[in-house]
Formats: sequence, structure tokens, C-alpha cells
Amino acid sequence: MKMTRKSLIKLLPLTFAAVVMSAPAAAGDAAAGKEIYDGRGACASCHGATGAGDGVVAAALNPKPTNFVIPAFRLDTDGDSTLGSDADLSNAIKNGTAQYGGNPAMPGRAFSDAEISDLVAYIHTLKQ
Repeated sequence: MKMTRKSLIKLLPLTFAAVVMSAPAAAGDAAAGKEIYDGRGACASCHGATGAGDGVVAAALNPKPTNFVIPAFRLDTDGDSTLGSDADLSNAIKNGTAQYGGNPAMPGRAFSDAEISDLVAYIHTLKQ
């Protein structure tokens, strides 16, 4: 089948839609995630200011909070056999970790999807 200019032009919107729909989601804003982590998220109280799992509450917890510096994320919340993916971190933040076999002291947080994306972006900055 010979493609004419007119038939190619008709395919352009479909091609554009396929590219847009297959593009990865935009990464969160790590600076905004740090504000949540240090502030109202209270993440630093358990995970520590640097994410090493050594916050002021960590000594009283068993199992210990995740160390994001190493990283030592030990949960596969989405069942894809990959530990610590963005989806795993997002699920843990949104739903808490108890239902995934994690620390029952980690509650789910009522953050928007954008705020969770920001937190995940910030957590990635903590890796050494």
C-alpha cells in the first residue's frame, strides 16, 4: 500500500496520541517533597533527617524504619518482584506498610497523588 501525503496527515493525530500516552509520568518535585518529609508528613521523626532510618522515634520501633540512604526498602507492594520502585514507595506512603508485611507503625498518609510523587522524588535524593 502506497502512503500518500494525505493518508500520512490523517495518521498524525494517532501517532501523536500514542507518543503522549506512552510517555512516562512527570517526576515529582523533590524540593516540595522535602518540605512534606520534614514538615507535616513527619517522616523525619522515624526515617531521620537524612533518611537513614534513625529518627528520634526509630529506637522504639521494631522493625526499624526503612533506611532510604542505602536504600533498604524491603517491600514489594505491587507484586512485580522489584523492591523499592516508585510504585512500592507510593503504595507504602498512601496505604501504610502493615498490609504489605511492613512495620505496623507506618500509617497510610492522606496526601494527594502529586504530594506522594513529590515525596518519592525526595526519597530518591537521599540515596548515596
